[in-house]
Amino acid sequence: MSMPTNVLDTVAHATGQTETKTYREAISDALWEEMERDESIFIMGEEIGVWGGTYAVTRGFYDHFGPERIRDTPISEMAIVGAAVGAAMNGTRPVAELMTINFAFLALDAIINHAAKAHYMFGGQFTVPVVIRTTTGGGRQLGATHSHSPEHIFAHFPGIQVAVPASPFDAKGMLKTALRRNNPVLFVEHSTLYQRRGPVPVDDYEVPIGLADIKREGTDVTIVSYSKMVEISLKAAEQLEAEGISSEVVDLRSLRPLDKDTVLESFKKTNRCVVVEEAHQLYGVGSEISAVIMEEAFDWMDAPVQRVSTADAPLPYSAELEQSALANPSKVVAAVKAII
Repeated sequence: MSMPTNVLDTVAHATGQTETKTYREAISDALWEEMERDESIFIMGEEIGVWGGTYAVTRGFYDHFGPERIRDTPISEMAIVGAAVGAAMNGTRPVAELMTINFAFLALDAIINHAAKAHYMFGGQFTVPVVIRTTTGGGRQLGATHSHSPEHIFAHFPGIQVAVPASPFDAKGMLKTALRRNNPVLFVEHSTLYQRRGPVPVDDYEVPIGLADIKREGTDVTIVSYSKMVEISLKAAEQLEAEGISSEVVDLRSLRPLDKDTVLESFKKTNRCVVVEEAHQLYGVGSEISAVIMEEAFDWMDAPVQRVSTADAPLPYSAELEQSALANPSKVVAAVKAII
């Protein structure tokens, strides 16, 4: 992916020098650097200490920061997030790691009724600076209970931000932003992106949460996506370009706040839109983007908004069946051609 072009992304680092990092390394670096900067940050979760984390993001952290700041927990998502919320309300800045977002439903009360609402319900007397890191997505043959993408469900509720970075650059910058603010943030990492490589600034920088990014400019159709689906959309855009169709790819980067302005600006230029998401279509992000366009840009519409998503079924364990259920570039290309 090319470096994002938003001005707010680039002014934060002075030299302009970058180094190539994996998505995993970018996230790990953000955590390490912020823990060195701020002693109130600590991490808690399953197997994050001696083991180094399920996806090796916290490898080496236990030896460097010690057991007070790298805390292994029992297998209880409600206990992990509940304790993190309490700690955040008492002046620390915890990072609660959940092995998969599919298990975040076990912590739904702590996330939605505590983290998201405490600041409001106490009239601003408390802030809840907690970051809940978790993974999402299919494609790894982990079965139905480990492979779905329900991050949009959490974005339904006011009071919590939901970040869904697609590149190493965005992952590091957005995580730094999350760790420095007083908002509760659900930080959602796609499990198949950890080995993806990309340029990351050498200097310290932040990426705003709530600001979408144009990952590819185009004139014929707007493709809106986030997380792993940005990669799928960019591949589809390359195929479409070979056939003379110019696609603009918008990476939402966060689901709450939702950057409607960038989506609408792109749509008013292309007059057509396809939304690509890994979640199921019913009540999804595609539905929300479709409604926004209909309500605020109806006069610019030249064709109905198309949606590409995961099949409406639990994801199978079989590799071939799983891949057939997920969104892919061919499905995106077909959706674009349907409205061109």
